[in-house]
Amino acid sequence: MNNQPPGEAIVLKTTRSNECFEARLVLMAAGVAAEAVSRDGTWLIIVDPQNRDAAISELEAYRDENNDRTTRLRTADPVFEGSAVAVFLYCCVLMLVAVLAAKSTFGMEWFEAGRMHAGSVVAGQWWRMFTALTLHLDAAHLMGNLLFGAVFGLLAGRSLGGGVAWLGIVIAGGMGNGMNAWAQPAAHTSIGASTAVFAALGIIVSHGLRRWAASQEKPFKRWSPLIGGVLLLAFTGVGGERTDVLAHVTGFVAGLMIGWAGSRLPNRWLAARFAQNAAGAAAIALIVLSWTVALAAVR
Repeated sequence: MNNQPPGEAIVLKTTRSNECFEARLVLMAAGVAAEAVSRDGTWLIIVDPQNRDAAISELEAYRDENNDRTTRLRTADPVFEGSAVAVFLYCCVLMLVAVLAAKSTFGMEWFEAGRMHAGSVVAGQWWRMFTALTLHLDAAHLMGNLLFGAVFGLLAGRSLGGGVAWLGIVIAGGMGNGMNAWAQPAAHTSIGASTAVFAALGIIVSHGLRRWAASQEKPFKRWSPLIGGVLLLAFTGVGGERTDVLAHVTGFVAGLMIGWAGSRLPNRWLAARFAQNAAGAAAIALIVLSWTVALAAVR
């Protein structure tokens, strides 16, 4: 029998000792004296009768908080398909352009035609914002962008789907080059996919910010995706003598903007294979169109 002796109030009965001791810790942390005892195979939390209501309120609040956390975990953002295929195509495009540029295919100087030249971009040569994303100085430059682009692109693709993510990455990379062109002297030039790589990081950060913004977590935790993104940008995007730091920053900022828009697309759109395929085709078409115009312009 579990008769309650006078002078004590039982606020919890359970057959699990871990639940009992967890509840006792919760009450002790709240300043409510509590005792955990076992009677006839049942674990009890006992408090002074005058603390009964306060103890019950603390335990109910703790359960509600845990239920909210469990609900958030169960309603985590879905993971969309196509990210691995999109990363594979990204690598193929960069390596193909590297080969074509090295061989001066069609008798063209690909670097001259496609590099981001600030004065030319400001004058209206928009295609350079995108062609520059596919050019690299050497094998080390190319391999670095293949590696980081694959990692960030894979994560962005899991959040938005491969096609939509890479269309956003290409657009944001071009925007980053455009902003960089307007901010730099007219003679400034740059090449490399790193602007798009950091645009992908910006997209990932925006997606994380939207998820945490709706939560009841503390401000530091809600802003943790942005803090982490800025730290990654600082550690990986500002080193090296030939590094165009401003291009990395503008790519990241453009990625934040594109990611903000992309994270608000309905999940049913992102889950639709046709929409993902169409977006992926549009990303490739934008690169092909840009190179077509670039090569035609230097004939």
